Amino acid sequence: MPHSATDLKPRAIVPLLAALAMFGPFTIDSFFPAFAEVATSLHANPWQMQQTISAYLLGYALMSFLHGPLSDAHGRRIVILCGVGSYIAASIVCTLAPNIETLLLARLWQGCSTGAGMIVGRAIIRDRFRGSEAQRVMSWVAMLFGIAPALAPIVGAIIHGFASWRAIFAFMVVYGALMLWACVRLLPETHAPAARVPLRPLSLLATYRRIALDRPFMLWIGATGLFFGGQFIYISSAPVFIEQFLKLGAFGYAWYFVPTIAGMTFGSALSARLAAQTSPARCAYIGLLVMVAGQAINLAYNAVTDDPAVPWAVLPFAIYGCGVSLATPPINVATLDRHPLHRGAAASVQSAMWSLMMVFVSGVAAPLAHDSPMHLALASLAFWTAGALCLWLGPQIVFAHPPTREDAAESELEEPV
Repeated sequence: MPHSATDLKPRAIVPLLAALAMFGPFTIDSFFPAFAEVATSLHANPWQMQQTISAYLLGYALMSFLHGPLSDAHGRRIVILCGVGSYIAASIVCTLAPNIETLLLARLWQGCSTGAGMIVGRAIIRDRFRGSEAQRVMSWVAMLFGIAPALAPIVGAIIHGFASWRAIFAFMVVYGALMLWACVRLLPETHAPAARVPLRPLSLLATYRRIALDRPFMLWIGATGLFFGGQFIYISSAPVFIEQFLKLGAFGYAWYFVPTIAGMTFGSALSARLAAQTSPARCAYIGLLVMVAGQAINLAYNAVTDDPAVPWAVLPFAIYGCGVSLATPPINVATLDRHPLHRGAAASVQSAMWSLMMVFVSGVAAPLAHDSPMHLALASLAFWTAGALCLWLGPQIVFAHPPTREDAAESELEEPV
């Protein structure tokens, strides 16, 4: 029997929600070590291989707008269970794919499935926990989730060292099956039937319109997305930055990812500790100051040398990542609080906008900036500056109270039939 929403303690749900959020990094990053073998096995050209990532991201972005509203209408638990089940089926097709076209379709299918855990998981946190407690849980999930991008390529490389590329997708099937078993046994339903909003196309469009016109909501999403964009431009340029600028070769990625993830993990842990000791606004602004330090060191280092080297070239990312992880949880909680009766839809918009911003960072900004270390540093600074401007233009970050019955009645009157 699954736990009820009222008897589940924070530390019991954190590992489960973090493991659900890890679907994305494992689905993308664990596949990288097998790129060459897949291309040879399925007679795929480099452009087709690049689309195995694009297809996944496209599926994720498209379904981002539906996962949250579906959970608002039918409950959180059923949406996650269906999403995990769909992921298992898609991963089986990937494992058995006879050609590149089938693999591309299956990757699109995987992307459509993985968002359920990340998006609906945020709504579950805000359903179940209040104020500083919600910030702590969000920080714990982010701390565990931060390990995945570094762990996934290592797992993929180990599997690929003993078996073919198909074994990596078989691992995804096993991972999905274990998560489905855990969700059936442990995942609570946190969205009571009385609080659910019927899923009607016109109603959904009205909800999205109301969210899109909410200026603080959009500014806070822009702030967190742009802050992370200042870091993601280096992640998406990692082959150039690590192999060409730092001259570390194909085995030097740990020099970047380990300090970055260590900083992010420390920032998430610090955000969780500060949740009960200071206001969400102050926690966010402390993170902002830490990011300033990381950007200043990075810019100064690149100004004095044309030949960056470790460890000094990667130290700023540990500091900056700490600031991002320190500031993001309270802003995320406050963002979802803007629409307490439609947290699933709000989480969907949040995730979709983040995805679109990262597509811009990796597909447009990074290719323009990674011709030199200084240009990368300036581009990262530009994203941070834009994020800080969004935060400055928005209102003070506060956590809202749970919605009342009057709020629900008013929301129903606003919804078109």
